[in-house]
Amino acid sequence: MMENQLAKVIAENGVTYHLAEDDCYYPQLSLEQKTDYTIGKYGIMCGEYMMKYQRHEYLKMVMDGTWNQYLHDVDEECHREVELAVKRIMEKEGVTEQLKNENPLKWVQRVNGIKARVEEVMQKM
Repeated sequence: MMENQLAKVIAENGVTYHLAEDDCYYPQLSLEQKTDYTIGKYGIMCGEYMMKYQRHEYLKMVMDGTWNQYLHDVDEECHREVELAVKRIMEKEGVTEQLKNENPLKWVQRVNGIKARVEEVMQKM
């Protein structure tokens, strides 16, 4: 006597189902993102914060495929803001091209110090 074999894969209404070991069909769900950007440190920090404190928004963006794009946008915006703030502080504190030409080591030291201060403030926001 031959047993009826269940199909390993079926598709109904645009959804693909796979047969599991328990003889139940489970939908093949994927949470594909619309983009695949590499995320920098500000995007990562934002993502960690949202996963912990804004779970609903995080899940909504993952489900609708916008999570990667959102983190990329946040990261890009933060980098722009840091760059602008560093430039403004450099002007205010007299870190100029002249200093760069006369004493490159001191110029690098001052710029790095300014950038560190700006990033510290950004992390607290």
